Amino acid sequence: MHFHVLAKALHMSSGDHIHSGTVVGKLEGEREITLGFVDLLRDDFIEKDRSRSIYFTQDWVSLPGVLPVASGGIHVWHMPALTETFGDDSVLQFGRGTLGHPWGNAPGAVTNRVALEACVQALNKGRDLATEGNEIICEATKWSPKLAAACEVWKEIKFEFQAMDTLDTDTDKDKKR
Repeated sequence: MHFHVLAKALHMSSGDHIHSGTVVGKLEGEREITLGFVDLLRDDFIEKDRSRSIYFTQDWVSLPGVLPVASGGIHVWHMPALTETFGDDSVLQFGRGTLGHPWGNAPGAVTNRVALEACVQALNKGRDLATEGNEIICEATKWSPKLAAACEVWKEIKFEFQAMDTLDTDTDKDKKR
């Protein structure tokens, strides 16, 4: 079943949350497609936007939205991208990103919260998380030794996978139909 169908079915049946992809981490997907999924899940009215794989305008007549969930290899260095993509209206599931903290699980959870709050505060002040994200996290390490320890652990961890779900941007193919 394609995720668009699943997202719409969940939205219509008043589901509360679903994993929507992360844009970063080991379950990353193409950014614009993920943003299209998030639009389908949360918004009341979605305009046609082929760049986000939304092929027709959709009116959800005030049905309650569904929270997008991001997980899969995410850690504190991903927080700026996660906050920029999902805002503060989502579920972020940090498994190893919490449990892998060198001081234990509780400091790992605190670390994620500190990073999230630093990113939301920066976003609310108009800072650009895409270009200033690492700087924002580094600034927060000055007042959070737990975050500094987590940043040290995760600094070398990278997931470099090719996105599997990509947009077909071949406009010649559309003309032939």
